Amino acid sequence: MKTSARVVVIGGGVVGVGTLYHLAKKGWSDVVLVERKELTSGSTWHAAGLLPLFNLSYSVGQIHKYSVNLYNSLEAETGQNVGFKKCSNIRLARTRDRWDEFMYYAGVAETIGVKVNLLTPSQLKDIWPLCETDGLLGAIQHPDDGYIQPADLTQAMAKGARARGAEIYRNTTVIGIEQKANGEWLVKTDRGDIACEHVVSASGNFARKTGAMVSLDIPVIPVEHQYIVTEPHPLIKERQAKGLPEMGVLREADSSWYMREENGGLLLGPYEHGAPCCYMDGPSEQSEYELFQEDLDRLAPHIETAIARVPAFGEVGIKKVYNGAIAYTPDGSPIIGPAWGLKNFWLNEGHSFGVTAAGGAGWQLAEWIVEGEPSIDMMGVDPRRFGPYATRGYLKRKNEEAYSNVFTPHYPDEERAAARPLKRTPCYDRMKDLGAVFGSVYGWERPGWFAPKGYALSKAELASPDVLTGHNHAPPTEDGRIVEKWSFRRSNYFNFVGEECRNVMSNVGLQDMSAFAKCFVTGPGAEAWLDSILANKIPKKVGRLALCHMLTPRGGVRAEFTVYKAREQGYYLVSAGAFERHDHDYLRKALPADGSVRFEPITSQWGVLVLAGPNSRKVLHKLTDADLSNAAFPWLSGRQISVGTTTAFAMRVNFVGELGWEFHHPIEQQVALFDQLMAAGQEFGIRPYGIKTMSSLSIEKSYRLVPRELSIEYSAYESGLDRFVHPNKGQFVGRDALVAGREKGLAWNFVTMEVHGVKDTDSDARGSEPLYAKGKLVGRATNGGFGFRVNKSLALGMVKPEVSAIGTELEIKILGEMFKATVIPESPYDPENATLRA
Repeated sequence: MKTSARVVVIGGGVVGVGTLYHLAKKGWSDVVLVERKELTSGSTWHAAGLLPLFNLSYSVGQIHKYSVNLYNSLEAETGQNVGFKKCSNIRLARTRDRWDEFMYYAGVAETIGVKVNLLTPSQLKDIWPLCETDGLLGAIQHPDDGYIQPADLTQAMAKGARARGAEIYRNTTVIGIEQKANGEWLVKTDRGDIACEHVVSASGNFARKTGAMVSLDIPVIPVEHQYIVTEPHPLIKERQAKGLPEMGVLREADSSWYMREENGGLLLGPYEHGAPCCYMDGPSEQSEYELFQEDLDRLAPHIETAIARVPAFGEVGIKKVYNGAIAYTPDGSPIIGPAWGLKNFWLNEGHSFGVTAAGGAGWQLAEWIVEGEPSIDMMGVDPRRFGPYATRGYLKRKNEEAYSNVFTPHYPDEERAAARPLKRTPCYDRMKDLGAVFGSVYGWERPGWFAPKGYALSKAELASPDVLTGHNHAPPTEDGRIVEKWSFRRSNYFNFVGEECRNVMSNVGLQDMSAFAKCFVTGPGAEAWLDSILANKIPKKVGRLALCHMLTPRGGVRAEFTVYKAREQGYYLVSAGAFERHDHDYLRKALPADGSVRFEPITSQWGVLVLAGPNSRKVLHKLTDADLSNAAFPWLSGRQISVGTTTAFAMRVNFVGELGWEFHHPIEQQVALFDQLMAAGQEFGIRPYGIKTMSSLSIEKSYRLVPRELSIEYSAYESGLDRFVHPNKGQFVGRDALVAGREKGLAWNFVTMEVHGVKDTDSDARGSEPLYAKGKLVGRATNGGFGFRVNKSLALGMVKPEVSAIGTELEIKILGEMFKATVIPESPYDPENATLRA
């Protein structure tokens, strides 16, 4: 066994071996994998081997696409048969919401190059003659989908890795991991130590044990998953004898199960409610090829619907029930990327669809390790999307919830209830009393919109479909009222959000944005350091602020910060709450080693209330003696002021495009600040507003968001950030690549569009819809919604430069329907920023 290597991969399942294979494929031959038992002996061996391309996540969709393409070529490369049956994958729709989800997904698939066919019930019957079609609206089919033999796939990638110089050590247990003073890692095993530059944790069910060796609380706990294999069925054997094609993988999403042929019989895999987490503290040291006791009672409703849809399933006996562990995260997506707080420690864990993702996850992680960046936007699977709140008890609740919701419609406004409320700001109860309908971001409760007092939806308005996955609404209020229905179209809150938008435009509104990620950067080297990592000019004068972007070395956008110079050698940075661990981890890892810069996170110590609207100055005048005139307090400036009896950094900036201030204040003063602002604003029509209102207002200003318009896949110039990028100020990360890219010519341009004709369909763009010019795919929408101030349906997007000119006529496909879209000037509301500067 080697005593040193460039990379050590821990874990010999399909994910770990896929990582090793791609590292070797990138030219790093000095890489090793250690596995405590035999390859695939954890969860890989009992996986059903399905390869679902369907995924609404852009990151996961790209990963799955790559995997399926790779698996097609592995046998030719390695000589190892991987058992790939390209029999297609068919998903059934019984409800309108399900069909809307499929149509939304079909748009996503088109933008990333995944083929999807639409099937009528009669076409489905031709492909799957054993399937009854009663009650079906239609189906979608992935013709390139199917299933594979997981163990054979793993062995093929292992063979490919070894052929490129990689080594695999089986029956080798990792017993400790240490980092030396020089940054080098030491992986300790029961067969000796291996010194290395990088460590990759791909340990599946052992993820939390591996993480504990380096003091990481990895947000992964497995959940039990069962599937049933039947005895052979005469009709399937007859089809096989005739040489007829395999019928393909069938998924009745509305009944939460998948089915496929298996050795002349059928295999049924439900995703049921009540499936428990397992291996809470990791498997035992002796665990190998382990299964749990089956529990068919949990599966009864799914078995009944399976028999109704495919009667043949109930006509033969059960041959075997498998009940094994599948790794899960709180949102069901894997964690792929760098660990927080540790240099060169990488995570490839939490794969609930590990066989499908293994190839793509290994591909991107190898890109990240070798090249320094992935080649696709990985924000949807970045390990740092979860924070320190995601501990054992939280994970149990959320991971079981994620499992049970694998097949539920993934509504764009869905807010799942488990483990909530968790993090609440002091004014939470005030907002709840005012009708707040909460969502959650990074564990924080945050108002989405405000319902009128006593408002409730009737059963008729909810119209919950009679299917196993028919849940279509937010959790009830404490007194049992249902106030929000989820939809892919305009839902019941649409008009209430419109009222909030119009009130902000005409009067004044108050919003809680305390979930913002916040930190102080101080020290004699602070200014020079920030200047070297951010593309905009850093504020020189105390009291000034600027919008600044951290770029990748290739010139893409990694993060966005509001930078406020609070004092000499002291800067206050604010970024999106959802990306706190991500953004702060990059800042910490970029700190100079000489101690000239200090980093202090203060997110939970400071709250943020936003006062916005034409009457905001009048409200604030009642509470402060500070000079609020434009001359004394201009746009993009801030100062510490008294607001009634409280104190705050008042910053004249917001994300809604109206006159206003953000009040960054000690969190313990929040209730007093909230109460005094609401009282002072009564005569001026003050009302609270939520994140859905902010989103609508921001789209009218063409404001960009990470990871929508701002992404590592688009350069800062392609995202239209010209005024925030100053290549002449000196060197900063990404500068040279950015300049070179502009000289070469941009591949994409950011555009704002008006979408025509959606009134009768109640469907606005939401992001990821395909865009066309003269029938040709030319880009994708990144965001969208209705603009209540301009009374138009709007979309933001990235398109090819030749179709980005103002006035260009495009088409956008929303939920399967084509609509005309016109490229319009940026900021359709108040393009001169007159209201912001008022």
